[in-house]
Amino acid sequence: MTRKLTKKIKIGSRFIGGGEPILVQSMTCTPTTDFEATLAQIRSLEEAGCDVVRFTVPDHEAVRNIARLKENTTIPLVADIHFDYRLAIESAQAGVDKIRINPGNIGEKANVLAVASVCREKKIPIRVGVNSGSLERELLMKYGGPTPEALCESALDKVRMLEECDFDQIVVSVKSSNVSNMIATNRLLSERTDYPLHLGVTEAGTLMSGIVKSSIGIGSLLADGIGDTIRVSLTTRDLTEEVFAARRILSSLSLMENTIDIVSCPTCGRTKIDLVGIATELENRIASLGFKPKKSIKVAVMGCIVNGPGEAKDADVGIAGGRSEAILFRKGEIVRKIPEDRVIDILLDEIKKLSEVDL
Repeated sequence: MTRKLTKKIKIGSRFIGGGEPILVQSMTCTPTTDFEATLAQIRSLEEAGCDVVRFTVPDHEAVRNIARLKENTTIPLVADIHFDYRLAIESAQAGVDKIRINPGNIGEKANVLAVASVCREKKIPIRVGVNSGSLERELLMKYGGPTPEALCESALDKVRMLEECDFDQIVVSVKSSNVSNMIATNRLLSERTDYPLHLGVTEAGTLMSGIVKSSIGIGSLLADGIGDTIRVSLTTRDLTEEVFAARRILSSLSLMENTIDIVSCPTCGRTKIDLVGIATELENRIASLGFKPKKSIKVAVMGCIVNGPGEAKDADVGIAGGRSEAILFRKGEIVRKIPEDRVIDILLDEIKKLSEVDL
């Protein structure tokens, strides 16, 4: 697929847009005033493969932790600001890497100008955030609801407001809990602006429904070549689930380098080994290893010889189940038989070998 070439924006040590790799984002759910808890979540997200972390800054006490968080992390940090423009200014002065605001809810244009002025001086980009729940009344009346056209117009109005303040280091994000509206809005935005787009389905729900909605919404746009950063928003106790889901979406579309992609068949009556258990444990073990291969590796976990080396012959390594055993194959060529209780360890050894050499 061909990605749309958008404006390249620097955020900390990373870049958004301009053909750079798509960045995975998430957001802490701790009170930012709780330094230790927030730092622990940031580090956990970074270890899971997150590229950018956002946190809420609702008051001056939260601002005071920004410098300490920066000192103790290397990942780019984003301050999420609503209503009080002074918090955005103080966050920029404290060294945060990006500011997220909705220019429409921080008061008069002078407030927007003040934020833009400090961010321009500090070379800090601004993410313009708009969602269907905060759409202006006049646009709701004009379009009869939070339609894609209304959301797009609202976002571009905010962009123009910043541009009129002589500020162009902008990332645009328009989210909706309606997947179809989210897709249509971002397609409109992609046609009408060259600023990088952050993609996400807001209020997507718990793990299963959230991943499904996000995969459809984010994945459809990425397949169109649209999108420069993504967040899979989930109602979950473990924020790393957001990161793992986002990375799997990118990997599925071949938009992430150096990944380990596990494919497995859905099982049938021919399956004589614990395929579900093997595939699940292998996925969990790989996630816990914390290393990246030099090139992407495809691993196949197949239920039987029928769906084994033949259908998965493009896999770098894989197994096909038998009765209490499996065959190990590489690129469709059978290597040897292995006992069922050794499958996971042997596959991990194969993956580690492949990660250390060019494929």
